[in-house]
Amino acid sequence: MPRYDRIGQGYTRTRREDPRFRALIHAALADARTVVNVGAGAGAYEPADRHVIAVEPSDVMAAQRPRELAPAIRASAGNLPLRNRSVDAAMTVLSVHHWDEEQEAGVRELRRVSRGPVVILTYDPVVSASMWLMAEYLPEVAELDLRIFPPPQQLANWLGGDVRIDEVPIPRDTPDWMLGSFWAHPERVLDADARAATSGFARMPVEVVDRVVAEVSRDLMSGRWDERHGHLRRLDALDVGLRLVVATPG
Repeated sequence: MPRYDRIGQGYTRTRREDPRFRALIHAALADARTVVNVGAGAGAYEPADRHVIAVEPSDVMAAQRPRELAPAIRASAGNLPLRNRSVDAAMTVLSVHHWDEEQEAGVRELRRVSRGPVVILTYDPVVSASMWLMAEYLPEVAELDLRIFPPPQQLANWLGGDVRIDEVPIPRDTPDWMLGSFWAHPERVLDADARAATSGFARMPVEVVDRVVAEVSRDLMSGRWDERHGHLRRLDALDVGLRLVVATPG
């Protein structure tokens, strides 16, 4: 069963597109008219003004795609049902870490089918591990991420060609409540819907989640969290490891 058949229920309630991330992704796609989106999920960040081929193995996630988006093809990243250089661009948004043993094959497939740019939104797990949530309360997710997120430079090596890796600070007011967005919102740790829509929390044993909720709740009530991290609430954005990897053929 695809992982998001288990943890994708209600995903779109808290994981809504951030127009600033969308603008970065669409700019990186340049003038591509045909785009394959691998791990397309519910369709967040897909360009509406181009022909998109969506690839998504999870029925639960695909069922949440809006009617105006193309239905998703059920396939895995490691064996895309497309010919060589058959699309102008390829993209994947916070998906590569779910490709398990197909990570390298999947990234190379993105390069194979695209005539132009390959655009990957991902995390640098070394940077994200230093965020207060992982560093002080949830080291289990930091350890997991270090295992499952390919470092951005590794993605660059698999892609070849000319590759740039851009830092993407997460705005405090982002509507996309990915785990990194919790940096200024510790209260989200106490929100079951917010937790469930992040793969980090969703993949943790219940006893780990219960422990973290109890500890963060305790530190919010006592004022300890704000004593240590309250300055974050005054920032507009913070780099917590989100990265945009853009590769063009050499």
